Amino acid sequence: MLDTLENQPLSLYIHIPWCVEKCPYCDFNSHAVKSAIPEQDYVTALIADLDADIERFALSERALHSIFIGGGTPSLFSADSIKSIIKQTLSRFSHEDDIEITLEANPGTVEADKFIGFFDAGVNRLSIGVQSFSSDKLIKLGRIHDSGQAKTAAKLATESGMTSFNLDLMHGLPNQSVDDALDDLKTAISLNPNHISWYQLTIEPNTIFHSKPPKLPVDDILWEIQDQGVKLLNDAGYQQYEISAYAKPGYQCQHNLNYWQYGDYLGIGCGAHGKITDSRTQKIMRTIKVKHPKGYLDTSRDYLDQLSEVDEKERPFEFMMNQLRLHSTFSIKHFQTSTGLGIETVLPQLTLAKNKGLMENEVIRNDEYWHVTTTGQRYLNDLLEIFL
Repeated sequence: MLDTLENQPLSLYIHIPWCVEKCPYCDFNSHAVKSAIPEQDYVTALIADLDADIERFALSERALHSIFIGGGTPSLFSADSIKSIIKQTLSRFSHEDDIEITLEANPGTVEADKFIGFFDAGVNRLSIGVQSFSSDKLIKLGRIHDSGQAKTAAKLATESGMTSFNLDLMHGLPNQSVDDALDDLKTAISLNPNHISWYQLTIEPNTIFHSKPPKLPVDDILWEIQDQGVKLLNDAGYQQYEISAYAKPGYQCQHNLNYWQYGDYLGIGCGAHGKITDSRTQKIMRTIKVKHPKGYLDTSRDYLDQLSEVDEKERPFEFMMNQLRLHSTFSIKHFQTSTGLGIETVLPQLTLAKNKGLMENEVIRNDEYWHVTTTGQRYLNDLLEIFL
């Protein structure tokens, strides 16, 4: 190992676990609301959790790169609670005045009406979970909003003052045709978001869909949806910068980019994951917080459930698993400073990937840059297997 491991840009993920109903495809740590949400207690716990991590990893001198409030459905919380979380968080770090602060929201009218309040609270980017504009598909997905509410949410996001907003949209839905999927995408584009997350539905373990699988489109239909959809997005001015992320120029999600570039992030809230680099000890640490709200809010126990070190042997694959999702280059220097390892640890795999036509490289100003080819993007799983 080389003594080159450097602290990476630091983001913060805040998990709010409650939602109105648990969707059948969802494998996130979310809990359907069965009684009043202990909103104020949870805000207090989040900040205590944050302070514990700051002390644990000596982070008081690190700058904060971005904040992402996810769930669950964070928009169930009041604007005052979101403001309190943001204000207390920002007071603990140095940060840019225009730091990206994203909040996930559902398009139901009750949540959508809060958008201006969230903007006043400090949120400058919304991520709206639309998933589909088709009524029958929304019902099948267990969503509680309809197409009209989704369109209204996008309109309100545009008018709220937010710097940017994202629409989350899925394809490859139960019994979905190519035309169905493209109609959804055309509707999303017509609402003029700065960013669209467009991804294929996958069946995950421990979900309702896993125990009762729906009938999904065959591979030929999925390929056609993908090919035609990417053309639609490109023609509308959206640039694909990651497997499922498309943005107008200058509106890439900075928080998610930091994940994919193997940056650092704190994770606070129920079941949240974190990854922190410590250049002083040349270690990379991972954290997982207590998963269930009842346990997380138990003041007699620690918020931290698991703390582990990322072994040197794991770092190359972790780096590649994230970085190769991006449609951009990475440098040998970045690999070295973010893993603490020399390029010789992955050079045989990179060479093999190049020989298979899955990656390419070039030297620019005394540094070597690598990127995934179009073929590599199409067969990303095969590419990743090379680094296992």
